Amino acid sequence: MTENGKGRILIADDNQVNQELLEAFLTGGGYEIEFASDGIETLEKVSTFKPDVILLDIMMPKLSGFEVCETLKKSISTQSIMILMVTALSDLGDIERAVAAGCDDYLSKPVHKLELLKRVENMIKLRNVSNELERLRQYIDSIEDSLSPAEKPNSDPEKEA
Repeated sequence: MTENGKGRILIADDNQVNQELLEAFLTGGGYEIEFASDGIETLEKVSTFKPDVILLDIMMPKLSGFEVCETLKKSISTQSIMILMVTALSDLGDIERAVAAGCDDYLSKPVHKLELLKRVENMIKLRNVSNELERLRQYIDSIEDSLSPAEKPNSDPEKEA
């Protein structure tokens, strides 16, 4: 999350023109943006940049977008990153494969600016809500851990004795 709370976006596409177009669409949104040009670089940038959303092309060198998505969604540390597949592939089989890989949404090229902006905005909101829910869950767990057995909710003091 950026200082202004808008979010970090990683644009993963091997085509520089596509990177520049997506960046131009997102300009003015207050997002912090980074780029990756292949699947391996995408995974490396995720660990250093810590994006909230990845705009992920499917057809990239070294690792496909499908492989990158599967890798990220299998890891506990990265599975909550929102992934928007942005690709020229639009066959139903490609969409099904993207969903099976774990993507959160799918957008076919050519990309329309308003559609991209609303999807990214919604993904950032969802990520923020998920992060807040996790923070609250951890807080509640820490409070429950500090309680004596008799004070814990759903505890039966007679069973403790």
